[in-house]
Order: sequence, then C-alpha cells, then structure tokens
Amino acid sequence: MSSSNPTSSQTPNSTELPILIIGAGLAGLTVALHLAETQPVIIMAKRALGEGATAWAQGGIVGVVDKEHDSTDSHVADTLDAGAGLVIEDTARYIAEESADAIKWLVEQGVPFTTDADGPMGLHLTREGGHSHRRIAHAADATGKAIHEVLLDKAREHKNIQLLEHWIALDLITNRHLDAKAQIGKLNRCYGVYALDIKNNHVETIEAKAVVLATGGVGKVYRYTSNPDTATGDGIAMAWRAGCSVGNMEFIQFHPTCLYHPSDRTFLITEALRGEGGLLKLLDGTRFMPQHDERNELAPRDIVARSIDFEMKKHGLDYVLLDATHLGADFIKEHFPMIYARCLSLGLDITKEAIPVVPAAHYTCGGVVTDLKGRTDLAGLYAVGEATYTGLHGANRLASNSLLECIVIGKAAAADISEQASPVMPDLPLWDESQVENADEQVVIAHNWDELRSLMWNYVGIVRTNRRLERALHRIKLLRYEVQEYYANFKVTRDLIELRNLLECAELIVRSALMRKESRGLHYSRDYPDTRTVAQPTILNPHTESVAEKVIL
Repeated sequence: MSSSNPTSSQTPNSTELPILIIGAGLAGLTVALHLAETQPVIIMAKRALGEGATAWAQGGIVGVVDKEHDSTDSHVADTLDAGAGLVIEDTARYIAEESADAIKWLVEQGVPFTTDADGPMGLHLTREGGHSHRRIAHAADATGKAIHEVLLDKAREHKNIQLLEHWIALDLITNRHLDAKAQIGKLNRCYGVYALDIKNNHVETIEAKAVVLATGGVGKVYRYTSNPDTATGDGIAMAWRAGCSVGNMEFIQFHPTCLYHPSDRTFLITEALRGEGGLLKLLDGTRFMPQHDERNELAPRDIVARSIDFEMKKHGLDYVLLDATHLGADFIKEHFPMIYARCLSLGLDITKEAIPVVPAAHYTCGGVVTDLKGRTDLAGLYAVGEATYTGLHGANRLASNSLLECIVIGKAAAADISEQASPVMPDLPLWDESQVENADEQVVIAHNWDELRSLMWNYVGIVRTNRRLERALHRIKLLRYEVQEYYANFKVTRDLIELRNLLECAELIVRSALMRKESRGLHYSRDYPDTRTVAQPTILNPHTESVAEKVIL
C-alpha cells in the first residue's frame, strides 16, 4: 500500500489507530514487518524510501552461528572490550543471544547473503576489527543495500503498511500541546506528530497509537561523514524537545577509512577490507599501525581512526593509504565488487594501487535512552536503531553490531507495541501557520549549516580540548537563537527543520563532551588524557537540565 495521504492509513473495516514509524531503514522496516500482520502501520521517509543509512552499510551483520568455533560469551567479550567499560553487559548478552535468530529471519525474508557450502547455515562469514572470530554475515560488500531492498519490497507489498515519501516530522505531539489544566495528573504520553508534506508544502497532524523513532544518527553535523543526507538527528532532537533523556552523545564514531577524493567525499571503504588483510600505510609505503596497537589494522575503530589522525598531523598529510593490492585482483573483485567498481569509476584501480583514505564521522553511539523493548521516557514513544542509547555500544561501537541491534530491539519493540491498548485520543491542535510567511531567502539556512559543520569538525572532532568545546558551545547557542527566530517567523522547510535538529544535537554532543572529565573510547580529551577507574554513562535529562550519572561497571 502506498499513498500520499496519511489519513487513509487505516485498513479496511478497521478503526484502529496506526503505528507511525519515522524512518524507512532497517530499524523501521523491522518494526513495521513484525507489526503489520495484526495492525495498520505508516512508514514515513523524508526523502526517497531508499536513501537511508541502511543501504549504505557495506560490512555486514553479526551472527553467532558458528557454534563450533564461536560463542555468545566471545561476542559479548568483544563488545565489552570495544565499548571501553561503558557497555551494559546485560544488553550486550541479550542482543548476542538473539543474533542467530536475527540472521535466520533475514535469510527467511530472502536476503541474498554470500554463501559458503561448508559454512554454518551455509553462510560465508568474515571478520572485522575488534572481533575475535569470523562471525559477520554479509552480501559481498553491499550488505545494507541487499537487506534494505528485500525488506522494503516486503513492506511495499504488505496491505497493512502505508509508505509516505517526502514527509518529514517536525515535532512529537504530547500532553504539553493540550490543555494544561485538563492534563494535571495524567500520564505524559505521545499522541502523534506534526509532519510536513514536503511536495505539497503543508503541515499535517497525524494521530498514532504509538510513534517509533527510527531516524538514524547525526553524521551530517560534521563536515566529513560517511552518512547520507538523512543523518540529521531528527529523532534525537524531537525526543529531547518532548522530554526524553539522551545518553552518551559525546561518543561519535569516526570511521577510519572514508575515500579521499574530490569527486566523492562520503564513500565508505568497509572495515572488512582490513579484516581480509588490507594494510594502512603512509604515502611512502610505510605501515604505521604496528606502532599504535598490537592488533594492527584490526584494532577497534576508535584506535585506528585516532592513529590515522595522529599520522596525518605528524606528517602534514591530507590522507593515508589503504593497500589491498597484495590480496589479488580476483579476490578483490569477488569480495569487494562495489568498492572496486566505485573506485574504478573515479580512475582508481584498487587491484593495482592503494586507496587514499581519511577518517569521517560514521556512527552515533549515543541517543535517546530506551530499554530493551525500545521504550523511551514518554508513553507511546519508542525508538530503535542508531537514534538510541540502549547501552550496547558503550564508548565505541563494535563493527557490525548496529544492524543486529536494529533487528533485535525492533522485534522486541513491535511485540511490546502489540500488547498495548490504543490510547483515548484527545482533540489534537492543528498546526498554526497564520502568523508566519514564506522565507525571503534561503541563504541564511545554508550559511548556518556550513558554519555548524565546520565548527563541529574543527572543535568537536577526533581529538578535543575544553577550550575548543567551550568555543563550539558558545557559537552553537548563537546559531540556535538565530535559527529559532527564523523558525518562528517563516514557514517550515525540510532544510530548516533539519538544521534546527542538527543544532539541537550538536549542543547535546558538546554538553556531554564537557561533562566527561576523562578520555575513554571515542572521546579523547587533551585536558583529561587518562581514563577513570569507574565507568559512567552521560545521561542528560531535559527536565532537570543536569546530568544524572549511574555507575554500571
């Protein structure tokens, strides 16, 4: 089912409120496909349905399926090690225990994983940085694309799923939008969203039994990122404004190897290339990872990214090299066809020459605080995937755990939503545009967006200092004031909404970084180079505007 009108979302002969899922990546599709057997679902995408981060994921998805050589305990240990003391062990164990079933579910959906007749479940398993065993199921080097295409086709075919393209959520509708006196003593909850129909330039009020935030991370807050244009932190910002806590926003994972090329600045070179033997080198051909970590190129991403950053600064380089030529042309073309084809289209034959690479913002390890069923602080509001903080990723995400988290928590969230009764829906206020006008010029948005991404890259990057963070926070607050004034006086556009959300998330990142008086995982501070003995997450609560810390290890 596909329509541009969300009011047509209810199935025939049904008066049940739909579940609204914001985001059409793996997290959102997982929730939708598990719910749609019994309930009406709307999936909302702010761009084309295929443009999310899932389709960009190259490496693979973790599955403890090789019971002879691998174990849940080993996967948990690797996750704990990568997370630098901030992984919640119960979360890691729960998700690891569900990993084999997650892979099985994807296989049942028809995902064309790379096979190996002698491999467990008939799958070829690869290994990535931080993993002690081969446990990564993959579809060549385009796993996310393969998964996304299959699940999206399933959603398109499902009679209970309505797909909305080019719709962007503005804000969640909660008790604060209603009569304050009438809401005294009532459970604070989410009733739906205000959403902009981008093509028709009209804001709609959409009611929902539950709202699921599956909006991805905040990579576009940085100048260099491997993320698609959708990664503007919409769900995190909306949840924060609605009163939900966020956690560990200071931990932004920079992928060590993004292609450095003037014609393509967002193409990711999968970690699996290093897993299969690719070597990092300086421009003169000298390897440097052995000087930084005993695991060499297979060290966790934060260590590899920081090592590359160190060598670039030390030698005054714009990039380093990732050399896979020794693996052989046939091997590269078979196992990494997408990387080979993309680089070749840019005049680079990776079977004969090394790949120029640079670190780039890649994954948001923090986000909206949820439990293992995707529940947030707000009744009726769930969050799944990169937009969340479940405690799985800690201070640094272990490679390929992210797709697994989407499926495991997505399935659990769907089950919990199914058990909930529809709320008694109050009369929701309509969006009021009577006091605003069309923007006179868009250059203000473009200028502020560029300034934000530049200051975040320069002041809140791989290596941080208090002075840089304080400068960033001061400027972010000024930009937020300018954008909020613009927001109050002009009709909303997608660019304005995304900039507003990025500024919200940027402030959360900087505030969280300032609270952490140590270096741990992805957060490295020159002012606090040591790691504290006790590991504590950073939890920001919008109601108290203070940080609540909880010792978990």
